[in-house]
Amino acid sequence: MIQVTQVKKGMTLKIDDTLYKVIGVFHHTQGRGYAIVKLKLKNLKDGRQSELRLQSGEKVKQAYLERLKMTFIYNEGDLYYFMNNETYEQIPVHSELIGDAIYFIKPDVEVDVEFHDGKPVGIIPPKAVDLEVIATEPNIKGATAAASNKPAKLETGLTVQVPFFVERGDIVRIDTEELKYIERVKHK
Repeated sequence: MIQVTQVKKGMTLKIDDTLYKVIGVFHHTQGRGYAIVKLKLKNLKDGRQSELRLQSGEKVKQAYLERLKMTFIYNEGDLYYFMNNETYEQIPVHSELIGDAIYFIKPDVEVDVEFHDGKPVGIIPPKAVDLEVIATEPNIKGATAAASNKPAKLETGLTVQVPFFVERGDIVRIDTEELKYIERVKHK
């Protein structure tokens, strides 16, 4: 058990025999009263999000997960298959457990797969991935700094804002935590 004030984004908590990933932590201190900690949680079983409000003195149970480095190899419908890099064992993970990380996996991308009691409960993509731009507006000559961003659809289906000079066919690096453009890696 840990104090609710020690909870950080990314931790996994076990509440009422259900695993939750912490996706947001907000501390609110009232004038003379006690502090309140509001946790934004994602249920690892069904993907639903919820909020939990606790007083600063309360405790929660942290769940410990095993992490294995695995490589994404292919998907079949809603099942995504990952290969253990040491044993070459292939493990299916349902798309609901992957969540938004689905935008960052493509064949041969290495990820951390989280396990609880021997069952996969989620994946953690690399901090940044390189993806191809498959659709965006053409570069506008003479565009000013005020109009320097435009939407671009990437090969995995994710749409992000990119600078005006990025074109279809370019490879861009994306921050997987912030879902933001970092840099252009390769120009077509």
